[in-house]
Amino acid sequence: MSSVLENVALIKSRSLALLIEAEVERLIMAGEIAPGDRINENQLALRFGVSRGPIREALRSLEAGGLVELKPNRGVFVRSISLEEACDIYAVRAALFGLAGRLCAQRLSREEIAELQRLIVQMETAAQAKDFDGYYPLNLELHEFIIDHSGNPVLASHYRDLVKMLHLFRARSLVQGGGLSISNSEHREMVEAIAAHDPERAHSAHFNHVMRARERLTQTESANGANQQKVSQ
Repeated sequence: MSSVLENVALIKSRSLALLIEAEVERLIMAGEIAPGDRINENQLALRFGVSRGPIREALRSLEAGGLVELKPNRGVFVRSISLEEACDIYAVRAALFGLAGRLCAQRLSREEIAELQRLIVQMETAAQAKDFDGYYPLNLELHEFIIDHSGNPVLASHYRDLVKMLHLFRARSLVQGGGLSISNSEHREMVEAIAAHDPERAHSAHFNHVMRARERLTQTESANGANQQKVSQ
């Protein structure tokens, strides 16, 4: 009987840790806990009304996903990603997204392609209005649709981990230098390749889309660095 109760307690503990992990991840994605910030376990325990055990388990999972890092003798911090690291992550993300595009070109139905085309039209409207707040959720929905419909759960899991790590970088890079319209022209090429059921073209369009986003990122960071240098002079 005691072993059964212990198993039930363990399941409850793990379920609680998963809920806490999701909430802390949401706070990081929303910017309420910023890159470089220390995560206070005691404050989280008080906030959620739990012991520190589930908090620590949740943070270990977030560390495995690359969102936080443990610094010995200092605590757990939201991970700060350097430009070099971001570029490396973009390269891996491009490879995965290229594969997702190839798989979608091979397997998507007419109805599924019509859904992608609907998103493209909505994004074009937002891009023309320079409505970033309207464009960005549609952009995420388009990418999620492609990943979800690739039919490869392992690809999807690794891709989403990379997207979480690049969340803030990607948001900044989109709005640089007419980024909305440029980004959506790339989306249109991706969807046209899928609609043509051309795996090679789809792979190239999806791979190049992410690599061009990486280029926009580096341009943004270079411009920001130059502007900061001017201010300090």
